[in-house]
Formats: sequence, structure tokens, C-alpha cells
Amino acid sequence: MAETTPFPRHLILGGAMISGLLLALAVHMLGARYGLDLGGLWRTDKRSLMPAGAAIAWWLIATVGFCGGYFTVNLMRSAVSGEIPQRMRQFLIAVGVLLLAGAGHVASAPSAGPTISGVLAGLAALCLGAVMAFCGAHFALRRA
Repeated sequence: MAETTPFPRHLILGGAMISGLLLALAVHMLGARYGLDLGGLWRTDKRSLMPAGAAIAWWLIATVGFCGGYFTVNLMRSAVSGEIPQRMRQFLIAVGVLLLAGAGHVASAPSAGPTISGVLAGLAALCLGAVMAFCGAHFALRRA
């Protein structure tokens, strides 16, 4: 049996961060379409508290970023050794394509919110997704 060489640690960390970040941005775009928008954090209405949709969106983006980084590290490790079954690989590819296609469809629609709020929400989702994807990937790399 041929001996496998593992991916370098920095390559795994970079790939997991990019994957987790893209998944977090896709969830942000899909969530904004259904009313779970981070833009609710910057509303000027002083009478009401922060909307629950903004809090749910914040936690959803953080969770998806962390899990995306964590599971990508585990998948990259098992892909090198050839442990991923063919059906699981096809399922993961189909889920990724559908998620990114849905996010692309949502991103092409006109925005309902104000422009500056949308930009701030996008940047917040980008930063949150990147930090959480790094944390998930780093946790998975230190655990093994």
C-alpha cells in the first residue's frame, strides 16, 4: 500500500479558513433574504431593543463559520488518506454547490435595506466568519 503524505499544516489552516468564511458569507446572504439580517444592529430607532433577527443572524454566522473551519480540517485530513467514501464526497459537493448557488441567487437580487447598513453588515459577517473559521480550524488542528 502506498504511503500517504499529509497536507502541510498551513495549507490545511488556509483552506479551512477560506471554506468556513465562504460558508459564513453564504449563510449571511441567505439569512438576509429571510429577515435574519445583521443590519438590525445599526438601526436608529431608540425605542426598541436590538431585534431578535440580528442576534440569531450573529449566532448563525458564527456557528457556521466555526463548524465550516472545523469540519474542513477533518475532511482534508481524511481526504489525504482516502477515508472519505465516494457517496459522502458526492453529497458534500452537492450541498456546497447548492448552498453557494442559493447565495449567488440571493446576492443578485436588489437590496431592500439602506446601502451603508448593508455594507456594515457584510463587513461584520466577513470578519465574524473569518475569525470563527480560524478558531474552528485551529481547534481541530490542535485537537489531533
